[in-house]
Amino acid sequence: MSGVDIQDKQPSARAQRQTPNTGSGIHPFRVLKKLMPRGLYGRSLIIIVAPMVLLQVVVTYVFLERHWQMVTEKLSGAVVSDIALLLEANTTFPEGEASAPQLTALAWEQLEMSVSFRPGETLPTETPDPGFSLLDQSLRSELEKRIGKPYWLDTVSYPDYVDIRIQTTDGVMRVLPLRSRVYATNSHIFLVWMGGASLLLIAIAILFLRNQIRPIERLAVAAESFGKGRKSGPFKPSGALEVRRAAAAFLDMRERIQRQIDQRTTMLAGVSHDLRTPLTRFKLQIAMMGNNPEVDELKSDVRDMEHMLEDYLAFARGEEGEEAQIVDLADLLNEVRLDGQRHGHQIAVESEPGITLPLRRATFKRCLTNLTDNATRYANTVRLTLSSTKDAVTISVDDNGEGIPEDQLEEVFRPFHRLDTARNLDNAGTGLGLAIARDVARSHGGDITLSKSALGGLRAEITLPH
Repeated sequence: MSGVDIQDKQPSARAQRQTPNTGSGIHPFRVLKKLMPRGLYGRSLIIIVAPMVLLQVVVTYVFLERHWQMVTEKLSGAVVSDIALLLEANTTFPEGEASAPQLTALAWEQLEMSVSFRPGETLPTETPDPGFSLLDQSLRSELEKRIGKPYWLDTVSYPDYVDIRIQTTDGVMRVLPLRSRVYATNSHIFLVWMGGASLLLIAIAILFLRNQIRPIERLAVAAESFGKGRKSGPFKPSGALEVRRAAAAFLDMRERIQRQIDQRTTMLAGVSHDLRTPLTRFKLQIAMMGNNPEVDELKSDVRDMEHMLEDYLAFARGEEGEEAQIVDLADLLNEVRLDGQRHGHQIAVESEPGITLPLRRATFKRCLTNLTDNATRYANTVRLTLSSTKDAVTISVDDNGEGIPEDQLEEVFRPFHRLDTARNLDNAGTGLGLAIARDVARSHGGDITLSKSALGGLRAEITLPH
């Protein structure tokens, strides 16, 4: 076998490269900020992974690229030197001493290159596009420096060979050296080792980082559940020293708040018990006094005292004494509507079905009842609206009353605050209705805001998180 016969391949035309049209007016830092993760785990992972990836890029460019370039240049120079020798031998020595068939056989046996001489042939006119190829650049540099004749080069058409054609006086000399002889082909081993080691280190970093972030997530869940008045289950400080200190501080704060609530509830329960006894005696004595206008006024005063006592106790008790449960809000709004109808009020309900939340049912119903009682006292049209979004549930109480001044929209939530205008929320009451309602909403992680209603009166809007 004197050489390797590979059919000529028609090289493709050089592809035109288009420069992408990047739009102006977009700040790169704003785009990067939007793409950055918002959680602590994602940001910590980037802090660990980004330097490692940057180090790999630097090592690949400084060491691998330089090493590959040096080895490729040496190999390319050696191959071009062999080609120059064969070309010189074909043109210098007589036909009998170094004929073309003999040079072809010698090149294959000693140099592992397929060489063929093609009289009367010319070089191809089109060259395949190698892209950014270090091999192509190195070979062209060596051919121009050592050969000094017109040549044609194809480094992309064949997977195992490189096609080199040189114009001679009587035709073309075609050389097909093995690709492994022209440039270093074992660089991928370095990449495999570096990539494998990096993946292993990243996996270990992710594992340890996840274990450090998990206690912070548990602390956030416990704090959020406590803020919404829900049971968070057993919580034990764990993780790094700083996280343990933060968790211990949260537990101490939760215990102090709970102890303060218990003391307030116990005190108000005792006061309520002490006041109920004389109130009961008043009611018995009034019942024995018969019926006359003065007695009716006394009965009204006793009823007002009982009502105020219940308001004080409800405001102080807050969220105590009831466990959270899954509540269908549409059913709860219909209950409030039926309660209003029993007292002669007309209340319309517009709700989306299937909206549920974990709530202290009786406590939250009291919140809704306080709002609807205020609305029905000063308006003849009241509407309850229930809607839900991705992040929150909204309950609106609208009426067609006179409303309240805008500068008083926040003042009315102060305990014992009463308006002197035509619309006096909690008229003949204690001024605790809206304070209790907001306290209940905030104990569930939400809030209440007041604004002008589309019906012309006041809108009270409860917002609760999912």
